Amino acid sequence: MVDPVELEIVRNILWVVAEEMGGVLQRTAFSPNIKERRDYSCAIFDAEGEAAVMGDHMPVHLGSMPMSVKAVLGDLDLEPGDVAVLNDPFRGGTHLPDITLVSPVFLEGGGGSEADLFVANRAHHSDVGGMAAGSMPLATEIYQEGLIIPPLKLAAGGRTDEQLLELILANVRTPEERRGDLNAQLAANALGARRLGEIAGRYGAERLLEMVAEVQDYAERITRSFIKQIPDGTYTFEDALDDDGVGADPVPIAVRLTVEGDGAAVDFSGSAPQTAGGVNANLAVTLSAVLYVFKAIVGEDVPANGGILRPISLAAPEGSVVNARPPAAVAAGNVETSQRIVDVLLGALHKALPELVPAASAGTMTNVAFGGIDGRTGLPFAYYETVAGGGGAGRGAAGLSGRHSHMTNSLNTPVEAMEHAVPIRIERYRLRRGSGGAGRWRGGDGIERAYLALAPITVTLLADRHVRPPYGLEGGSPATPGEALVERRGGVETLPSKCRCELEAGETLVVRTPGGGGFGKPESTEKGE
Repeated sequence: MVDPVELEIVRNILWVVAEEMGGVLQRTAFSPNIKERRDYSCAIFDAEGEAAVMGDHMPVHLGSMPMSVKAVLGDLDLEPGDVAVLNDPFRGGTHLPDITLVSPVFLEGGGGSEADLFVANRAHHSDVGGMAAGSMPLATEIYQEGLIIPPLKLAAGGRTDEQLLELILANVRTPEERRGDLNAQLAANALGARRLGEIAGRYGAERLLEMVAEVQDYAERITRSFIKQIPDGTYTFEDALDDDGVGADPVPIAVRLTVEGDGAAVDFSGSAPQTAGGVNANLAVTLSAVLYVFKAIVGEDVPANGGILRPISLAAPEGSVVNARPPAAVAAGNVETSQRIVDVLLGALHKALPELVPAASAGTMTNVAFGGIDGRTGLPFAYYETVAGGGGAGRGAAGLSGRHSHMTNSLNTPVEAMEHAVPIRIERYRLRRGSGGAGRWRGGDGIERAYLALAPITVTLLADRHVRPPYGLEGGSPATPGEALVERRGGVETLPSKCRCELEAGETLVVRTPGGGGFGKPESTEKGE
């Protein structure tokens, strides 16, 4: 029998390990995207590759990472000192810039020749090759998006495979930055494995592994208890992406949520077929969105691990936009489609739990990637960031303004750090006052961010909610949609939400993100005024 107090202590200790891994990764990385925006995630996994403990990092990374760990276990025999690397979206990855490192942990007194645990981290690299700087292009097949890395050993017996590393670096625009970020990932995993060994030295390997299993079981029990409080029934909701970046048609995403007893079935049948453009989500991304929603709705007390998913079945038709087949382009599936999956699942849950579920948040990560030649160094540069938006209002609370929401949990890039790294000057960075939806409780406001090019640059924008705004609930109004434009010498050019454009020195890209939906009828309406 596991002592509840001891379980809580070990649960918190393991969480600290995941957070400490993240701290090492952030402090030692080279790129602003990882160092400043915190676009990374760290977690601990059991011997079967199921998530045991996740850091408070990126939901879209964390929920999908178990499939990458299992892909590694299926392809490679990992020994002490080995580190696997992969980014293949059809092997548990998200999109190609997200590179995952997996390391086995062999505990003294543990399972012997087989790894007892695994540590892994995933970090978004600002460039992994492909047809556009930043590796977030308007592609029509995955081969255009960058270098695909299947499960391979980046290190064996503690020694880095320099040939494999050089192969990776030869296919990117910014090799030294990539080398630095990969070394930071290696350091994070090494720290995690060492800390787990120290914990096993204190509690004993057998006891530690017993408590890891109990933490997963505990998450399952809490989730089942919560689901049991949801009225039995079937709840549906549908929303859509504006387009896929290639055509102009909306891309519907539909969910059918069936609750029975302490279990739930989530069915995305009725969603659009996979698209020509890159908004396709692979199964790992869809699974991560489902995990996130239930983790969020159950509450903070539930440990973030694979136990949450045990009471939940998922149906995502193969060949659809929520379970695309290769060689589909997927760059925006991770960042945009994951957000819409969250929106529709929360919309369905609102019908069951109207007091608990808020209106839609911005519903887009608003991805800005650009590159060119930096006149200060004469070298290529590539840069990537996301821009925050407004949070949806809920019963009793207005939405937060200028915050990353749902599947992203990143920070903003400080202006000083960005201007130091690349030939860009931030001309404006402010809230879009009034962009949140009206209601008894207003949605949060989005952001305006204006990038002045100091050298010729190529920009790729992957965003959404420019046509279909974030929805309000219970009589609250939708938010103001996002928009993007270029201020050129000859005038102002309006951009679609997904596009590639060229900026000359002195021209400015302006990005305005959506607010969050309002909640409840305004009081004056309720009073008949």
